[in-house]
Formats: sequence, structure tokens, C-alpha cells
Amino acid sequence: MNPEPKPHRAGFVSIIGKPNVGKSTLMNVLVGERLSIITSKAQTTRHRIMGILNGDDFQLVYSDTPGIIQPKYELHNAMMSFVYSSLEDADVILFVTDIYEKHDEEPVVERLRRAETPVIVLVNKIDQAEQVEVEAKLAYWREQLPNAAEVLAISALNALGTERVLELVLERLPEHPPYYPKDELTDKPERFFAAEMIREKIFKLYKKEVPYSCEVGVEEFKEDEKIIRIRATIYVERASQKGIIIGHKGEALKKVGTWAREEMEKFFGKQVFLETHVKVNENWRTDPKALSRFGYQ
Repeated sequence: MNPEPKPHRAGFVSIIGKPNVGKSTLMNVLVGERLSIITSKAQTTRHRIMGILNGDDFQLVYSDTPGIIQPKYELHNAMMSFVYSSLEDADVILFVTDIYEKHDEEPVVERLRRAETPVIVLVNKIDQAEQVEVEAKLAYWREQLPNAAEVLAISALNALGTERVLELVLERLPEHPPYYPKDELTDKPERFFAAEMIREKIFKLYKKEVPYSCEVGVEEFKEDEKIIRIRATIYVERASQKGIIIGHKGEALKKVGTWAREEMEKFFGKQVFLETHVKVNENWRTDPKALSRFGYQ
């Protein structure tokens, strides 16, 4: 007799936590692809980005969400709406904190205490701490979230403990057919990732407020057999920021374009021709129309 086939499991897994605790690094490790911006600056993820992991008998739809913050702009309100909507449709919640966390996450912790969805707490960056510190953090979170399915120590950067995360998630997924075709990697179109790669390089090259005042729109994405032609606009809030982005004789903008193009060629697997421009869109972070155009509504 042939053994019974394993039931197919599928579901949505939301990765939430404060800025800079390693959520994007974790999702990229879990999915096995680089889908989310990773920089040392906080608040780099602005959208809810889904990464899809497929197996013969499962489909995991991970959501990397913006870091939990106290909103200061309409943009921040939009970012927090992505977080809370991801909690509502999650089958499993991965709450990521880290070894440095100052425990000021009370609003979201209160939501997690009331959650009927399984919650797995992940204490990240344990490679940067002594074992006694790790044990103390684990004990703290077991006390704070006694309803948590598990409290685990991990290092997303070193992929330490992440296989166990996958096992725990799979155990808690409902039986369900796949939500997306099995060859899909994400719910986002290619032009979204092109814009994100440019935005990532802006975060790496510029300092202070400038990266947070930038948004990237891809106006043209034309692909043929050998090359992808991309035309993108970097939007800033003030004319002075436009000068900073462009730099002396255009050198800074040229560097952003070169770095982003190299990243895109690795991601898309073919030659990329990238054209970038800079425009001022005053106070776009507080303008509902601009936010809607940039995909935040």
C-alpha cells in the first residue's frame, strides 16, 4: 500500500517588531532570497513585502513589515497600517526583538497578549551577547508573553536557529491549498524591487534626514531578451535635498545609479540600463495624494 500523501499546508506569517531588530534580514534568510532592504539605519522598510517559500507540501507567505514606531507623519501612519493589517490576516506571528531591546514595545505587546493567532518570539542578534544575557532576555519574554507558542534565541545574520523557526511555523500552519502559484517568489512586481534597490543605495550613501525624505518611482521598466531598461525618479521634499542627492557635478547621483544597477543585474540576472532623475515633491510624507501615488494607501 502506498502511504497517504501528506496534507498540504499554507498560510501567512507576519514578521513584526521595532525598527532595526533584524526583521528584513530574517525574512531574506527564511525565503532564501534578498527581497527586503537591509541597512544599518532604522525605518528602512516602508511597505509590507511578501516573500513566498514553497515546498512540495507547503507554502509559507512571509510578510516583512515596517518597524513599529510612534507615527510623526502621514507616511508613518500608512506604515503602521501595514503592520496592523498583517496581524489581522496572519496564521502565525513572528515577533522579533533583539538582545539590545529596551522593552518599550508595550502597545504591540498588549496586542500580542490578546492575539488568538500563534505567536513565536524571536530574540535576535544573540551572536553579539554573552549566554547569561541571552538567558535573561528569554526569561523576560516568557514572562511578558506567557501565551507565546515558543521563545527562541536566534541570529538572523548568521542563520543561527532559523531552521528551527521554519519547523515551528510549519507545525502551526493550517491545511490549505497554495495561495499563490508555486513558482512565485513574492507578491510585488519587478519594478517595486528596482525602486527599493535605488532607495537602499540612497540610505547607504547619504546621511541624516536625507534618505528618509526620499521616495523612488519607476516610470519605465522595459525588458527584452538581453537587457532591462529602467527609468526612475528620486523624489525629495526640498530643493536643498535635490542638490545633495545630485552632488558635485552629479557624482553622488552617478554613484547611486552605479551601485543600484549592479544590484539589479544580480537580482534580475541580466544587463540593466538605469536612468535616474531627481525631482522635488514638497512634503510628500504628509500629502495623502502623494502617498497614494507611491503605493502607501
